[in-house]
Amino acid sequence: MSALLTTSTPAVLASSMFISFQRLRRSGLLVALAMCLSLALGSPDSMAERASVNINTAGPEHLSEGLVGVGLAKAYRIVEYRESFGPFESIDELVEVQGIGPSIVAKNRARIVLE
Repeated sequence: MSALLTTSTPAVLASSMFISFQRLRRSGLLVALAMCLSLALGSPDSMAERASVNINTAGPEHLSEGLVGVGLAKAYRIVEYRESFGPFESIDELVEVQGIGPSIVAKNRARIVLE
């Protein structure tokens, strides 16, 4: 293959790449490769959006694992706030917790539930 790369013209290279692409497509490997690539490049954020986190019942570990930008320290503050003031009545109330700002709420809005 390296000899082909060093001695071939661009047209020959393009032709051989096209033939390789066609072989991959026919064998079904191209579809499998595309699926693997999309799974590998799928961000953790997109996967986390599918999992919901109930901020009124979740413990610190679940909060820190399920919410973007929330580590254990912030998760413990969420639980402490909830224990002091009662259940959250709205998602936006999270900004009252020290260290939780509007950007963290916005990043997690799709995955937060109250019930």
